[in-house]
Amino acid sequence: MNTESSTIPTPRPLEVALLASVFVVAACGLVYELAAGALASYLLGDSVLQFSTIIGSYLFAMGIGSWLSRFFERQLPAHFLRIELMVALVGGALPAVLFLANAYVPGAFRFLLYAMVLLVGTLVGLEIPLVMRILRRNVALKELVSQVLTFDYLGALAVSLAFPLVLVPQLGLIRTGLLFGLMNAAIAVWALWLFRHELRHLKAHALACLLVLGALGAGFVGANQITTLAEDHFYQDRVVFTATTPYQRIVVTSGRGGHRLFLNGNLQFAERDEYRYHEALVHPVMSAHGAPKKVAVLGGGDGMAVREILKYPGVESVTLVELDPAMTKLFSQQPALRRLNGDALLSPKVKVVNADAFQWLDKSAEMFDVIVVDFPDPTNFSIGKLYTNSFYALLDQHLSASGYAVIQTTSPLVARRSYWTVVSTLEAVGLKTAPYHANVPSFGEWGFVVASRRPFSPPTQIGALPSGLRFLDPQTLPLLFDFPVDMARVPAPVNRLSNQELVHSYEQEWGKVLR
Repeated sequence: MNTESSTIPTPRPLEVALLASVFVVAACGLVYELAAGALASYLLGDSVLQFSTIIGSYLFAMGIGSWLSRFFERQLPAHFLRIELMVALVGGALPAVLFLANAYVPGAFRFLLYAMVLLVGTLVGLEIPLVMRILRRNVALKELVSQVLTFDYLGALAVSLAFPLVLVPQLGLIRTGLLFGLMNAAIAVWALWLFRHELRHLKAHALACLLVLGALGAGFVGANQITTLAEDHFYQDRVVFTATTPYQRIVVTSGRGGHRLFLNGNLQFAERDEYRYHEALVHPVMSAHGAPKKVAVLGGGDGMAVREILKYPGVESVTLVELDPAMTKLFSQQPALRRLNGDALLSPKVKVVNADAFQWLDKSAEMFDVIVVDFPDPTNFSIGKLYTNSFYALLDQHLSASGYAVIQTTSPLVARRSYWTVVSTLEAVGLKTAPYHANVPSFGEWGFVVASRRPFSPPTQIGALPSGLRFLDPQTLPLLFDFPVDMARVPAPVNRLSNQELVHSYEQEWGKVLR
């Protein structure tokens, strides 16, 4: 008998139950889409590109699913139940599978990412048409469409707010995916009960529901073990701390070379040679100024740059502007990391501001003798905006007349055009520049740029640098400003908010190395 054309009246509670399932189905589908986009951004970079392609692929797959629904003519509740279980299993496992794939078979990550997105999108595209056709038994078409779409959009709204604010910070991506997989499976159980009199193989469907719920439940309980398994293999060293915040994935490892910090999978420092990086970042401008009293650090939530700044006794205040409060909390509370930064973040001279540096500069009226800019590399547009002429124009407004800013850039050897793009962008806002570089074994040749309104010359006199430095001295400091032929200046564009040239060139140049 064709259940779609049956005239058996649909009880009102059944209609309510199915509309409630639409809300959950929409929420679950959006979670899988957001999880895939977030993972792609973490692991592949360029968040705009990743989210655009993920969303586009997902919507395309939903269209395929909607088209395929026309071929489901009989036993619609049974088809709906099976599709719910498949969405629950594939969508719920998506973050865990992709994390493990990135660790063990990184070459297959991109293929698996889009294959799973297309599969989940197709299945989700089948869901809503089937629900509408089941409801159409006793609901007028006009009312049916408005009700289904209302619940669909409400579910999407709820998840779009909860995903970045509650779910990811509290549960992490793996548990979030598994939780919503369990919700999809719960809808299948609900459908099993609602349509128990129509299903031909009730016991088989019940067993399938139990198996899917069991698999997802086991995954949810063991989510920490799955994450540890993937990250220990990916990072090689033992993972001692992880956190997923609304801004990034923070991982700290510990091994033979000491602690290492990774943000979104990118190395930020290694304990064995971080002193080279941070001495090169801070001391050229601090020592050249002569008597800096007010200093700002933009980024650098690990407190390492602040540690070097506090070696100058004349410094009266240091304002650290770090977007992610989880970073400053970690490096001001975890004993091993506090040891690395010398408890710099707990100094009475230091004021920590958790804010977006762009917005903070725009609103603040403070002036500084030295500004240290220690942002992550421009792997996506949200970070790339902090390397634009608009940002550097704001930076200039907060420098005292005799002040210096220093910007960590990228490798002038690996990403030569990207490095000189930063120099060109600083000069475009009227600042004088003094580019330099240092060898940091964990990174290779790494670049920095001094920016100021007055000419810069590295100090050579004895006593200009604090005592106890492990890398720099007055004799070697000037050598950092010499560039060999393979790192010498090349023509480079100005990085603007409207074009984000730097993000594109950075991805191209580093992509050649990583491939």
